[in-house]
Amino acid sequence: MSGQGQRLNVVPTVTMLGVMKARLVGATRGHALLKKKSDALTVQFRAILKKIVSTKESMGDVMKASSFALTEAKYVAGENIKHVVRENVQTATLKVRSRQENVAGVKLPKFESFSEGETKNDLTGLARGGQQVQSCRSAYLKSIELLVELATLQTSFLTLDEAIKTTNRRVNALENVVKPRIENTITYIKGELDELEREDFFRLKKIQGYKRREVERQREAAKAYADEKFAEEISLKRGVSIGAAHDMLSHRDEDIIF
Repeated sequence: MSGQGQRLNVVPTVTMLGVMKARLVGATRGHALLKKKSDALTVQFRAILKKIVSTKESMGDVMKASSFALTEAKYVAGENIKHVVRENVQTATLKVRSRQENVAGVKLPKFESFSEGETKNDLTGLARGGQQVQSCRSAYLKSIELLVELATLQTSFLTLDEAIKTTNRRVNALENVVKPRIENTITYIKGELDELEREDFFRLKKIQGYKRREVERQREAAKAYADEKFAEEISLKRGVSIGAAHDMLSHRDEDIIF
């Protein structure tokens, strides 16, 4: 890319130089802040990734236990137990709510499970298998809680991944495009100002030389004029003296008779 493309198209003035320096300071400060933000998001991203791995590992064990608990409940209470449970359930007692958590300027969604209302299936399996039904319910409640936590981690993971990519693009743009372009613009303005200063200095030297020569010329002209006047005065004085001498020699006095 040519030098023109590596800098901004600006007028090389002192005011613009100040503006470019201020923009460079702002770009440098923004680059540092975005770099810190990217580092903080990366640390949080790795922590969430570790939590996702551990949660998925425990999720397998919990889902396995829940499946075994459901099989035991069906075996003890019979296949019709699910119809009895559904008839006793009117509204959900376990609900999920969401909120946002701010991490380095990025809003991460966070889901929480909570119980609301009373359980209506206390008499479910009263004839047989009640204990297995309650154990199955507890196992699946734990599974739901882990699923909600995993949903939070997965959503935060994707959000952080997109935020880190965007932040890194901005950091790279500031580091490789914006700052070099501003620095090249400042160098260009300084070079142009130095060139203008050299041109002004050369112009002043030329003007001083012209004035000096003009003064010398006027001084020589005045001196020549003075010498000419002085010569004319000398010539006039000499002419008057010679004429007077000739007059005195040519003048004859009248004879005096006694």
